[in-house]
Amino acid sequence: MTNTDLAGLLVVSVEQAVAAPLVSSRLAEAGARVIKVERPEGDFARNYDRLVHGESAYFVWLNRGKQSVCLDLREERERAILTRMIARADVFIQNLAPGAIDRLGFAPDVLRERYPRLITLSISGYGEDGPYKDLKAYDLLVQAESGLSSITGTPEGMTRVGISICDIAAGATAHQAVLQALYARERTGKGRHIAVSLFHALTDWMNVPYLQYVYGGQVLPRNGLTHPTIAPYGAYADRDGRRVLFSIQNEREWAQFCSNVLDLPELATDERFSDNSARVANRPALNAIIEAAFGSLSRDHIVERLEKARIAYGRVSTLQDLAAHPQNRYVEVETPSGQVRMLAPGTVVDGQVAELGAVPALGAHTREIMAEFGRAASAD
Repeated sequence: MTNTDLAGLLVVSVEQAVAAPLVSSRLAEAGARVIKVERPEGDFARNYDRLVHGESAYFVWLNRGKQSVCLDLREERERAILTRMIARADVFIQNLAPGAIDRLGFAPDVLRERYPRLITLSISGYGEDGPYKDLKAYDLLVQAESGLSSITGTPEGMTRVGISICDIAAGATAHQAVLQALYARERTGKGRHIAVSLFHALTDWMNVPYLQYVYGGQVLPRNGLTHPTIAPYGAYADRDGRRVLFSIQNEREWAQFCSNVLDLPELATDERFSDNSARVANRPALNAIIEAAFGSLSRDHIVERLEKARIAYGRVSTLQDLAAHPQNRYVEVETPSGQVRMLAPGTVVDGQVAELGAVPALGAHTREIMAEFGRAASAD
C-alpha cells in the first residue's frame, strides 16, 4: 500500500546523522516529497558503516523515499537554489551545528517572516536558549549528560543504551510536533517554528526517575535485567544458560507462578515472599529458589509453564534470535547497492504496511532538482 496522506507536501531538509533524517523519513513514508540537502561529500551517516551491501545501516533505515541533492551552501548560486526550494516548501528541517543555518542566511525567524505558512524545525543538542545552547552534541554524550547513563547498566557499572536513543527520542518528538503543526495550519493558515533538542526530548523521558529523586529522595540502583521495585521481575537462566525474563504484577500471578511454574505452591504463603515489598526485601533468597528451579529446565519448558500460568514473559533474544523471530514483519527497500529486506515500520494501517521508497545514492537527484529550481530562478 502506497501511503498518500501527505501527498502534495514538500519537505526540504538540510540534515545529517539521525534525528532530523528520522523526522523526514517518516514524512516521506506518509507520502510527502522530501528533498534531502547534502553537502558535496554527503551526509556523514552514509559512512557510519558499510555493512548493508556496502551501505550504512543507519542511512538505509532513515533515508527511504527521499530525493538527494548535493549543494555547497558556501556558494551563493547554490544557496539561491535552496532559497527557491524553501519558498515552495511546507516544512523546512535542519539539524546543523548551532548557529550554522543562521550564518548561511536561513535563520528560521527570517524564513517564517518571509513565508508565513512555512513550518520550520530545528533540532539541536541542547535547545535554542540556556547556557549549553552553543554546544555540539551527539547521542552518547547526551545519554551521559541527561542522567540516563546513571540508571542504565548493572551494579558494577554504567552502560550505553544499545541504540541511539537520544537521537530517536528527538526525532520522534519532532515528528509529532510537525504533524501537529500541519494540522494547526489547516485551521489557521499559519506555520510555526519548532525547536527540539536531544537533551530535552530525552529528559522528558527521564521524568519518572527525576520525580522519584526530587520528591521521594530515591535513586534507584542499576539492576541490569531486573526491575528495581518489583519482584520477581527479571531474567533467569535455563539449564543451558539461555535466559527468559518474566514479570509478576500481583498476588494472584505470584500464586500461579509458585504452583504452576516452580511447582512449589507453599512458597506463595511464605512470609518472606507474602507481598511484593517482602519479595523485594528478600530478593536474594527468592532468586536462589527460582534459579534452582529453572536450572534443571530448558527455556522452552520454562516458557511452556509460564504460558500455562498466564505469566507475562519474554525470551532474552540475541540478534540471531531477532533475525529469525516468528513475529517479525518485513519490507523490501531498494538501495544503490541492491534490494534490502528490513524490519517493517511499527504502524499497520487498515491491515497493511506502507510501501517504502528507495534509498537515494548521494546526489542522485541533483541534476533534476537543480534544473527544476534553477528554471524557477531564471523565470524570476
